[in-house]
Amino acid sequence: MDTSEKTEVVLLACGSFNPITNMHLRLFELGKDYMNATGRYRVIKGIISPVGDAYKKKGLIPAHHRIIMAELATKNSPWVEVDTWESLQKEWVETVKVLRHHQEKLATGGCERSPSLDRPGRKRKWDEQKQDSNPKKAQEPKPTGVPRVKLLCGADLLESFNVPNLWKIEDITQIVANYGLICITRSGSDAQKFIYESDVLWRHRSNIHLVDEWITNDISSTKIRRALRRGQSIRYLVPDLVQEYIEKHDLYSSESEDRNVGVILAPLQRNIAEAKLCNPTT
Repeated sequence: MDTSEKTEVVLLACGSFNPITNMHLRLFELGKDYMNATGRYRVIKGIISPVGDAYKKKGLIPAHHRIIMAELATKNSPWVEVDTWESLQKEWVETVKVLRHHQEKLATGGCERSPSLDRPGRKRKWDEQKQDSNPKKAQEPKPTGVPRVKLLCGADLLESFNVPNLWKIEDITQIVANYGLICITRSGSDAQKFIYESDVLWRHRSNIHLVDEWITNDISSTKIRRALRRGQSIRYLVPDLVQEYIEKHDLYSSESEDRNVGVILAPLQRNIAEAKLCNPTT
């Protein structure tokens, strides 16, 4: 197939990136190789979108640190960049809205790189943009002849669709139907079986791309934080610049891991509250 006939794709990864690891970066390479190898797609860009502080996940350090680490990790990447829009929102933003934001940005020709937070004055820039950001402006994407945004994820995100009240069924439907998933599988996970057992995922299975990682890697942010709390080395698990930043700012400790302890995760709070409004007798 001629290059001009291939669908251009932008890979979007949402998550905590607390901290970003070499495995996070590896997902992009795997996703790109797979999509390009189909002969139908051409990956032109990858976007890392760290979640905002309002997500309220246990142990989640401030977003500006996670943004800087992600930018350090992608400093030498010619195609993966970091976007701050999601992190700058005052409230937690559903993943489907983040996808919609980036699809609309592409449809209007917006492809500028997000302002870096490791430059002088980053805190002031952060505060100014945080005040101006408004996730409610997003509309349904209706692009034609523009790159398509697809959600890049690990098998754990796919499995999280089954956690009660963590996702709204209409959001899952929009994600798989309107955008699509590129899911990197891991050892011990049966993604095919999970899709088979979900009516929504099964209905849109042609828009879910499962990518096998044959060079298995069990690096996770949780394990990185645990090693740091215990004074153990994390070298070769995260990019060198990320390790240096973590050590310079002493980011992860027992105290930081207690951040948001006892606080209900933002999506659970919102979805449970909305369910009660719809069904006041329950």
